[in-house]
Amino acid sequence: MARFDSVALLRNKEFAALASTAFVRSQAYSTIIIALALYADIYRTTGFVEGLFGTAFALVQLIIVLPLGRKVDTGNAKHWLLAGFAINVGVFVGFIFVQSPVHVILVRMLQGLGASILWITGASVVGQISPDESQGRWLGSYNQVAAVASMVGDLVGGYLLYAYGFVVPYLVLTALTLLSLVVVWLFLRDDPGGHADPGAEGGIARFRSLLALPMLRALLGFRMSFSFGKMAVMIFLPIYAITTFGINPLAVGGIMAGGRLAKALFQGIVGNLTDRWGREHYFVAVGALLYGVGTAAIPLAAYFEGRIAPITVPVGGDSFVLGGAFFALFGAYSILGVADSIRLPASMSLFIQEGTKYDSVASAMSLRSITWKVGQVLGPVLVGTTMDLVDTEAGFYLAAAFIAVATAGFAITSRRAHAEATAVDRCVPGD
Repeated sequence: MARFDSVALLRNKEFAALASTAFVRSQAYSTIIIALALYADIYRTTGFVEGLFGTAFALVQLIIVLPLGRKVDTGNAKHWLLAGFAINVGVFVGFIFVQSPVHVILVRMLQGLGASILWITGASVVGQISPDESQGRWLGSYNQVAAVASMVGDLVGGYLLYAYGFVVPYLVLTALTLLSLVVVWLFLRDDPGGHADPGAEGGIARFRSLLALPMLRALLGFRMSFSFGKMAVMIFLPIYAITTFGINPLAVGGIMAGGRLAKALFQGIVGNLTDRWGREHYFVAVGALLYGVGTAAIPLAAYFEGRIAPITVPVGGDSFVLGGAFFALFGAYSILGVADSIRLPASMSLFIQEGTKYDSVASAMSLRSITWKVGQVLGPVLVGTTMDLVDTEAGFYLAAAFIAVATAGFAITSRRAHAEATAVDRCVPGD
């Protein structure tokens, strides 16, 4: 039923406009992730350089997320969305002309800027204009659209990269981004966010107020450690598939699509469950634990390669072979998709609940993003260097260890924060 709820929300023109931002952002991200693996194969890069593909993207985001969140809280969010679209078009044009790993890293930095604007602004506006009683449904459905778009990017983007090389996929992404720009310009209200008073409290003071919230601190600590592992998986799983096992871009898109499908199917359901049951921190912890299991399963690809009978898949007038590594990676990434569908709606709902206490949803989302970026900057380089010094499988086990530590820490700190909040609520006299 939740899947149909998400489709029904698309009848709301403003939600549809915001969903289009999630669609183009996520489709571009998943297509470019596969392209990065091809660049790694073409340029014969080391694990350290491959890590920089992720670090460059995140470093720009780390620098801008806090001031950007405050600008969105106090300014016109619609204008920021339109600017994000324009930057993304520049990203696609830039990728068409890359000639070296250095060029790839520089364009990834520009992509980090555009993606940050669309993500922080889009998610905060969804949280602010959604009805209070169905905020989880709106956020879950918004993420569901992003998951579907990622799956489209995996399959369609993977096929276009497989069949046509780099230029055609980037031209398609450009056209879709321009279409979304028009939809947002026509159907999203002017100034949909920006309800905070810029003179009421300085930006730094507002962030200090948010950081005084125990649950927010628990979430931020969790994301900093969790992101070390997750971003390494996102960067290195496609590279592992292509450079170690020779899996082609279309098949890599199929691997990624398994996880995206799980994410698309279940996020709306989980959003409804968090609306009904509350206790969102339990959902975050369970999803994180499952993500660690899926990450530790990735190296099983080396074991299953040659132990499962390969199959031949016809594509147009061509064909390719899928071996044991493909099926192992498909299963592992599907586990990751289920894990994210459990964790993400609850995590976003908690951040928005905490942000609304000080009328600073975008600022809370910026804190959410900046803690993620710390791990996103350092994690890929650290894991990539481990892959250079030890082996590829050791890098994935290190990523799983980061995730396990993050999950254990959050289980403890979030439980304490929830107990404190419950105790305070019981002490407040009724109206």
